[in-house]
Formats: sequence, C-alpha cells, structure tokens
Amino acid sequence: MQNTKNKLSTQAFLTLLLIGFMMGANHVSARFAFNDGLDVNTAVMTRSFVTCLVVMILITIQRIPRSVTALHMKYLIGVGILLTVQSTCLYGAVARMPVALALLAFNTYPLFVALLARVFFKEVIERKVILLMPLMLIGLCLALDVFGAASGLSAAARWSVIGTGVALALTAAFTMSIALLIIQHGTAGVNGLLRSALSMGTVAAITLVACAVQGGPHFPQHYSGWMGLGLLIFFYGTGFTIMFTVLPRLGAVGNTSIMNVEPVCALVLAWFILDQQVTTSQGIGAFIVVSGAILLGLRK
Repeated sequence: MQNTKNKLSTQAFLTLLLIGFMMGANHVSARFAFNDGLDVNTAVMTRSFVTCLVVMILITIQRIPRSVTALHMKYLIGVGILLTVQSTCLYGAVARMPVALALLAFNTYPLFVALLARVFFKEVIERKVILLMPLMLIGLCLALDVFGAASGLSAAARWSVIGTGVALALTAAFTMSIALLIIQHGTAGVNGLLRSALSMGTVAAITLVACAVQGGPHFPQHYSGWMGLGLLIFFYGTGFTIMFTVLPRLGAVGNTSIMNVEPVCALVLAWFILDQQVTTSQGIGAFIVVSGAILLGLRK
C-alpha cells in the first residue's frame, strides 16, 4: 500500500499559499500605517489583542474546552514571548526597508527550522531541502543586493542602508523557527484556536506593557493610516489562526517553506500601493526563492 502520510495535499499546499498572501498583505498594510504615525509596539499590541478576542469568541461559539495542562501552558507562554520578539523585529524591519526585501530576509526561517529540528529533535532533513537551501540563499542575496551592484553603491554603503533592517528580519526568522518547533513538538493535543488565543494573549500583554513604558500607544493620524491598521489586523489575524491550526498536522520542516511566496505577494502589493520597486536582478533573486519554495511544496 502506498504511504501517503508524508504527502502534502493540494488543499494543504493551497492553504499555505493563502497564508503567505495574507501575511504579505499584512505587512504592506503595516508599512502604510507606519507611514502615518503608527509605531511598532502599538501595531503588535492592537493586532494581537483583536486576534485574541476574535479567536476567543470562536472558541466560545464552538464550545471548545479551554483547559490545558501546566506543561502546555508553559510552552504556549514561551511561544507568546518568542512571537513578541519576532513581531517586533519584523515590523521594525518593514519600517526601515522595502517590505518585500524585509520579508525575503525573514523567510530564511524554514532553513532555521530544518537545522534546529535536526540538532534538537534528530529529524532527518530531506535531500531536496538540503539541495535547495543554498539556491534559496543565493536568491536572497540577489534580492537584497548585498554587494550594492544593483543600487550602484559600495557593499559598505549598501549595508549602511539595509543592515539594521536585515539584522532585525533575521532575528525575527530565528525566533519564529523556535516558536514553530515548540508548537509542533510541545503543544500537540492543544486545539489550534485555543493555542492561537493563548499565544496572542501573551503577545498583547507584553506589548501593552511596552506601550505603557514608552508613554502610551501611538496610533495613525489619518483615515488612510487607520485603514492600513484595520487591514493589518484582518490579514494577520486570519492568516495566523489558519497557520497555527494546520501547522501541527503538516509538520514544520520543509512545509513552512511554501510560505516563501509571502514576499512576492508583498512585492506586487507594495509596487501597486507603496510604489516600492526592485531592480531586475532583485526580481530574479525573488523568483529563485519562490521557485525553491514551490519545489519544496510539491515534494512528498
């Protein structure tokens, strides 16, 4: 009998593509709101609070049991702390550099996931994943224009422009990879909606304190900025809940790479909405990353 356990179904593949689109649209909306006075901590706090509230309503409607073990609670609080760092760093990167480039740097997290899963959980990294890792990294280097060739700058000048944003995006990638592995290995048996609510509640509480320390939240100043914040909340909350519900069933290693379509969605949206453009070589780099992600998604 053919073993279908490790196959990624068409429905699961399309679901992950949808998550990638929603997360890309979320970050374009965030940049729009950042340009109108929204700050990072306020963005993270608002979207996390609203997401937690909506998910709790769904839990109540569906009568999902809310009890979790003490061990699961510790893991979920840890996930919430990691997601706070990830969200703050990634939005910080989005605020400092073109959205698509920040997301391309962040989307190295499947590589971190694979390596950490190998080191800590002894999971076997598939041969195709190993072969595609350097290809995707080369694509990232082209997209980021790390040597400054596309922008006409020296490498040092180029990194003075993107260095902080790239560092924040990579920090977000590393913390995200840890969170995904904890979700897969430490929270099995916890309902996906309950998992989302507890994690988002932790993020909301931490960033609420951060907002209070900085003198209160800083919201957008105009209607357009508020629209960006509203879309940010909608896209993130929906994509996040779907991701945390289906991820434990699909596995974190490899399958998460499919969501590398996120920066391409962001690239197209940012081009239309924010007038952020990239050069031909950067576009080729993005294409390489996405091609690698699609090949990973089509594997068994």
